[in-house]
Parts: sequence; C-alpha cells; structure tokens
Amino acid sequence: MNLADIPLFSMLRSRLGYLSERQKVIAQNVANTDTARYIPEDMKPFSFDARVQAQRAGQSGAMSVTQPGHIAPKGPQSRLGGQFKTVRSPDSETTLNGNSVVLEEEMIKMAESRMNYDAAISFYQKSMGMLRLATKRPGA
Repeated sequence: MNLADIPLFSMLRSRLGYLSERQKVIAQNVANTDTARYIPEDMKPFSFDARVQAQRAGQSGAMSVTQPGHIAPKGPQSRLGGQFKTVRSPDSETTLNGNSVVLEEEMIKMAESRMNYDAAISFYQKSMGMLRLATKRPGA
C-alpha cells in the first residue's frame, strides 16, 4: 500500500511542501534586508479547498509527460505539482534606498509558518498512528 495514494496523506505532503517553500522565501527576504530596492516576496496561500476539489476531479496538479518528446519536470516544483507561486508582497515600510523588508514582519511570518508546519507534522503523526492501529491484528 502506497501512502501517496491516500488523499489525506497526499494533501498533507502538499501542505508540508508549501510550508517548506514558504520558509525558504521568507529566509530569502531576511537575507536581503539591506539590499537596495528589494521588494519581499511571499507564497500564495495554500488552499485545502482547492486541493480537495482537485482530488475529487482526479487532478493531482502535477505535470505529466504525455508524449515521449516532452521534457520531464524537474526540481521541487515538479515534486509538489508546481502549484506554489511566489508573489511580491511589500511590507508596511520602505526605506530611503527602496528596500521594503521589515524584519519584524518577516519574523512573524516565519513563526506562523513554523507553527503551521509543526501542526501538520503532528496531524501526520496522529494519522499514521491511527493507520497502524487499524492495520494491527486484534489482540496483538
């Protein structure tokens, strides 16, 4: 049995991938705190509703190769279905050199992302525990 075939685990994997990518984008913003004219980026929000609709419609969101001459997708976007996009999201302040990264706001985003990641991991672990319990032999 493949866990990727279970819709719940597929959605959790997508959520964890989204949060991981968001953490990278936020870290990039923090690294460019002093870069002139840098506008911070963020990820478009992850939508469970959209993922559920895609699962029901039988669409995983992942790219597929339908002809032998097609180029196969590579990198993290191909593993996660390419559904995560970054958008420019200027923070509340802009400095004289045009940089609009506010370190405090980025740290808040990072903390939110971490809390959501921890919650998703906890839910994954609980789901795995229930699956193990369901597959266990009675009385064992």
